[in-house]
Amino acid sequence: MPSGKKVAINYTNKDFDTIKSDLVSYARKYYSDTYKDFSEAGFGSMMLDTVAYVGDMLSFYTDYQSNEGFLDTAIEYDNVVRHARQMGYRLNKSPSSYGIAPLYIIVPATTAGTPNKAYIPVLKQGASISSTNNTRFTLAEDVNFANAKNNIVVANVDSVTGLPVSYAIQSYGLVVSGRIIEETIPVGDYERFFKVRIGGTDIAEIVSVEDTEGNEYFEVENLSQNVIYKSITNTNSADRENTPSLLRQQYIARRFVVEKARNITTLQFGAGDESSDRSSGISEPSSVVMFSYGKNYITDTAMDPTRLIDSNKFGVAPSNTTLRCRYRVNSSMGNNIAAGGLTTVQTANFSFENENDLSAGLMDDVVGSVEVNNDAPIVGTVAFPTSEEIKIRSRGMFATQHRAVTREDYINLTYAMPERFGMVKRANILQDNKSFKRNLNLYIVSEDNDGKLVQSNQSLKSNLKTWLNKNKMISDSIDILDVKIVNFGIQFEAIGEVDQDNYDLLSDAITALSKKFNKYYDISENIYVSDIYSTLKNVEGILDVVSAKAFLKVGGAYSETFYDFQENLSPDGRMINIPNNVVVELKFPDIDIKGVIR
Repeated sequence: MPSGKKVAINYTNKDFDTIKSDLVSYARKYYSDTYKDFSEAGFGSMMLDTVAYVGDMLSFYTDYQSNEGFLDTAIEYDNVVRHARQMGYRLNKSPSSYGIAPLYIIVPATTAGTPNKAYIPVLKQGASISSTNNTRFTLAEDVNFANAKNNIVVANVDSVTGLPVSYAIQSYGLVVSGRIIEETIPVGDYERFFKVRIGGTDIAEIVSVEDTEGNEYFEVENLSQNVIYKSITNTNSADRENTPSLLRQQYIARRFVVEKARNITTLQFGAGDESSDRSSGISEPSSVVMFSYGKNYITDTAMDPTRLIDSNKFGVAPSNTTLRCRYRVNSSMGNNIAAGGLTTVQTANFSFENENDLSAGLMDDVVGSVEVNNDAPIVGTVAFPTSEEIKIRSRGMFATQHRAVTREDYINLTYAMPERFGMVKRANILQDNKSFKRNLNLYIVSEDNDGKLVQSNQSLKSNLKTWLNKNKMISDSIDILDVKIVNFGIQFEAIGEVDQDNYDLLSDAITALSKKFNKYYDISENIYVSDIYSTLKNVEGILDVVSAKAFLKVGGAYSETFYDFQENLSPDGRMINIPNNVVVELKFPDIDIKGVIR
């Protein structure tokens, strides 16, 4: 720049042409006596082109890096994924396929011809199943062949006595694509926030991590999380069938987070060493009382709950040991298969209750008889979401903050509880205006083996309470209550066409009403009498509907809850109003729907 001169530089010019134009103008203005060659073929023009080229490149990368620093303007897929991760969104770069697969075994019969329950086993999770195209699947849950819901048929009969010799049992299990791989990783001296890379390019999930001392490390969303929820076997025989597992929270000191970048998977541990491991994970309450330091008096001795659970320096990092990592790897050839694609159980681990008292030969026969054949396609996500889809999903994830705030949040969270901890069929949450603390009343109902509504057992409620506590607002107080089940029937009178058989027409009308009303109603969903009229009028052969109504069924095989339908009928007679804590059910449609055709 010429000495003593103020040069006006246009910083908005960033591309090659505008930068070169400014350089030419600058040279003509300030170096007109020393530089006169502005021809395109001259050496000076080449230097101007070089400077403009470098300026254009620097300008481009400056803008590019600025755009990549924000989620809205980022273009590169990996950068969008990183921004989304900061907002709580996790992208699984190895999507899996899930499905329900029927499993079959053959068990011997007793001398009386009944199934020998001693030889009915449990197939443990982790069994490897292959398909016709050699795609591997893994059993994701235990399959109890002794479950009362299973189908049992006679497999073989003694030709002399006519008694059954063996029975075939059909059960169902959740399968997920991929196979389990085990890898050992040596670990040296202690290192803060130790990181280790595990092999494989299509890792779907980390199954378990243990060291040679038998310590187990648990995967968490972030290293500051020191509470996990584990499932334990429900030993209560009264409700074990509907709630096979109990949900319990556990404080952990050994934990890790999983970081994925492209095809690289890394485990990161905390900053604590072996001396910082605390088995209980909970501080003594008397040691976390907040005193007013610097004063000779105390006005309040409130306890700080945030100090009850020590973070243990974000967890204990392994040192001078060997890690045994088990992870599930998907096939790179695709994970979706058609119906009938699962054909072979490659490896399986069966468990019998009293193996020492059983015949080894008969147990081997049961184990060797296991078969699998999916009756429905098993499909999953085969394509990654686009950058725009990730941006939208990450914004939604950031808004929820893993908390249950609204009514819809609580209901969705209730339904999201894993099935092994108990199945909630319907749920509804309301604010109790009569309560002093304005509690939230969560009404739930379950179903029995026959698909009928029943009140949820205590184990399920306990699991649900633990499940909700990890996401609910700290100020919310929730009471888990049973829904009142009200059973109803339908009665009608219709006029049929002259040339129609009234018996067949009545059967068609009952079938049509059964399809319409034999469903799971939502809690507080009303009964529409007008739907009875419209359904009957759509039955071919019915000219007119004289009368139709819904009536209460109570006592015996039905619920004991009384509800006055007539009192709660709308003024126009089209709808029966149902309260917020009541769910209705057409329990036995074959006998609860009655009608007359004339």
